Amino acid sequence: MTHQMIIDTALDLGLSGAVIFPASELVTDRAFRAMCADNRCGMYGKCWTCPPDAGDIDELIARLGEFDTCLLYQTVTEIEDSYDFEGMQEAGNRHSTLGRTLAKRILPELGEKTLHLGAGGCRFCARCAKRDDLPCRAPKEALSSMEAYGIDVYRTVSKTSLKYINGQDTVTYFGVILF
Repeated sequence: MTHQMIIDTALDLGLSGAVIFPASELVTDRAFRAMCADNRCGMYGKCWTCPPDAGDIDELIARLGEFDTCLLYQTVTEIEDSYDFEGMQEAGNRHSTLGRTLAKRILPELGEKTLHLGAGGCRFCARCAKRDDLPCRAPKEALSSMEAYGIDVYRTVSKTSLKYINGQDTVTYFGVILF
């Protein structure tokens, strides 16, 4: 599957944008783990794929270095205003669903060595089993966030043709597939 075919697949599914670039251009910063610990998104310790359960930050950042290429994709969704938390949640769920659909379409073509990271918490199960002290119900579907792996999404996006901010009353989410 060519890079253009991958991008075309992403756009055909309804993602707002997609770019492919060398994985070495991902910008990482251990400070993102501190933001996770501050529980800015509300998922710290509540999801198996979020910190502190996501793994050691240095090991996760090192794992990113095992890949040559990455597909960065985004969704841009209009919301009522900057206080539309329900709209943001719905947009995040839509982003997660589209990202998983994309992965199902392209991962078989990319080979066994891939890593798919999403935005925010995993969002696969309505309630993560972690909250009930149970093992993950869907480990093959579970996604860690880009931030859990120490990726500075803003600085990474700024190196591409995608926009991090897409206008007033919009919310933008990103995901990445490394291969």
